[in-house]
Amino acid sequence: MADVANARTSQNGSEPSTAELVQRATEQVSRLVRDELALARAELTQKGKHAGIGIGLFGGGGALAFFGLGALVATAILLLDLVLPAWAAALIVAVACFLVAGVLALVGKNQVSRAVPPMPAATVRSLRADMDTVTAAVKDRGRQ
Repeated sequence: MADVANARTSQNGSEPSTAELVQRATEQVSRLVRDELALARAELTQKGKHAGIGIGLFGGGGALAFFGLGALVATAILLLDLVLPAWAAALIVAVACFLVAGVLALVGKNQVSRAVPPMPAATVRSLRADMDTVTAAVKDRGRQ
């Protein structure tokens, strides 16, 4: 409450001077910028932590899937070897693997292109709200 009363009157009880208003605005903008930077840093740290954990888990799952896929490829080759020569069975399975790999690569490329840059969304919203508030206050002050 004291800040509100202090913001409207100067130290001598009259309307604050332009110099006092500029000084207050400078202090408030400086504090606002520091607070917004701290918010952005905290938000990006949190996102980075989750991304790191997710990438590690994804890598572990990918390694196990790689070994499982190798076992399936060997199984498919041995199964086709029952009806075809071994070289033909291996060739057919290799071509099928390359086709599946191509489809997966295209789908993955599509997903990556749809990803947005890691932007601190809460900070951007907060900065826009702050700028709107400052703009409105400056316009209101100019009308008086």
